[in-house]
Amino acid sequence: MSTVFDPGAAAARATGAILDDTLRGSSRGVVVDSPPGAGKSTLVVRAALELAAAGHPLMVIAQTNAQVDDLVVRLAEKDPELPVGRLHSSDSDPYDKVLDGLANVTKSAKAADLAGLDVVISTAAKWAHVKNVEPWGHAIVDEAYQMRSDALLAVAGLFERALFVGDPGQLDPFSIVGADQWAGLSYDPSASAVSTLLAHNPELPQHRLPVSWRLPASAAPLVSDAFYPYTPFRSGTGHGDRKLSFGVASDGSGPDRVLDEAAESGWGLLELPARHTPRTDPEAVRAVALVVRRLLDRGGVATSERAEEPVPVTADRVAVGTAHRDQAAAVRAALAELGVTGVAVDTANRLQGREFDVTVVLHPLSGRPDATAFHLETGRLCVLASRHRHACVVVCREGVTDLLDEHPSTEPVQLGVTVKFPDGWEANHAVLAHLAEHKVRWRP
Repeated sequence: MSTVFDPGAAAARATGAILDDTLRGSSRGVVVDSPPGAGKSTLVVRAALELAAAGHPLMVIAQTNAQVDDLVVRLAEKDPELPVGRLHSSDSDPYDKVLDGLANVTKSAKAADLAGLDVVISTAAKWAHVKNVEPWGHAIVDEAYQMRSDALLAVAGLFERALFVGDPGQLDPFSIVGADQWAGLSYDPSASAVSTLLAHNPELPQHRLPVSWRLPASAAPLVSDAFYPYTPFRSGTGHGDRKLSFGVASDGSGPDRVLDEAAESGWGLLELPARHTPRTDPEAVRAVALVVRRLLDRGGVATSERAEEPVPVTADRVAVGTAHRDQAAAVRAALAELGVTGVAVDTANRLQGREFDVTVVLHPLSGRPDATAFHLETGRLCVLASRHRHACVVVCREGVTDLLDEHPSTEPVQLGVTVKFPDGWEANHAVLAHLAEHKVRWRP
């Protein structure tokens, strides 16, 4: 007799094992792999609270100021009495002013001012400048896969044991300089903190969170199979738990038809005629803007496990994802022409970690004459395809599958470099094959 999968119980078991290793284990590090929307921040906050409650002051390392401020607010919400330090830069506007209203948060640009507090949080870049302090017994590294190994080396002397939490399927750490001269070496500074850590310490305990609470049942199988073949996960909801519907009927246009398809199945592909185009393809950009405009005009409402009543899909719950900043700027301009404001429009790098009800994606390979390593980056497509709670609409020109077949990988093979699997070629094919079942052809 087959047992019914209980997502809550599975997540609780995984979290319990992680906290047990963190609080009572003897290893110097614990690594946690997390799929999109599995509750990384929730785990970080809970681990911080439990370490502090057990009498273990700790430092928390995040990658951006926004992530740091978010963690400070979350900790204050969970325990308003917990003394938290926000270590910030000396810039004129170094942190979110929301923190000024939190009585338990002490803010300073000097680590010495925060000594003795239960939890001190800052970015990896700020921690790297901290010197001459007593090392913390414990640290938590958030978004550890987006941290370069040289950044980890710069802060490693500040703590004795650490919990590393991150998403292995997202974008690799960003570097503004070439790192080919270090490729394949165990101390490659451009490699992620986790991959370098495990290369030197393969015995460290590794855990994974098995449930995505963001991705709906329509999306989790595709994202899991295409981007996490060795660490599969399930959706925390079933097929009937969420619903997207519209108050205004379709007008029969391509944007309306693809929205209906996405509302029904969770996915929609608005396919434009094949053509090689500039990167800021005007027709594709306008198609993206029209999909967003019609989504808002038709009064989309979302039903989910979060609320008893349907909730309107407002502009702040919609995002547009692109590969390049100039594409994002073009979409913003097109939305402004249509009178749309409040929608998040940005690149995959900047949308990483964020969550929306509906996303509209301009496919990275749409209209391109070639398939470069940048556009085939597995993490880029993974981020774009995993931001939504209800539906994702992809706008793309016809012919991408042919482009992929005509452009096999030509990147040089480097000895000692772990081959990333799945590669971008395979992941793109898997996603496009699934989207083909939800295709709406349209000539703008």
